[in-house]
Amino acid sequence: MSAISREEVAHLARLSRLAVTEEELDRFAGQLDVILQSVARVGEVTAEDIPPTSHSVPLTNVYRDDVVQPCLTPDEVLAGAPDQAEGRFRVPRILDEEE
Repeated sequence: MSAISREEVAHLARLSRLAVTEEELDRFAGQLDVILQSVARVGEVTAEDIPPTSHSVPLTNVYRDDVVQPCLTPDEVLAGAPDQAEGRFRVPRILDEEE
């Protein structure tokens, strides 16, 4: 028994606004059927003794400690800006929005 019909694939294509040919409908129906049956097989596995996890191996934080270090002051940063206003970089408007 198929997990997905050709008509369901056509319906999904219409919802997705995809233009598909009759040949593609047949091909996609077969491909999606294989995928859906494979997913169903995974769902049949009983593993009550295995707790749910988000990763197969334990994760370790690989980030360094967040340490404050000397950096430029806002005035030093803005000194190299081609244009500034109110302590911020000023850039050209890119959207047609009213102020």
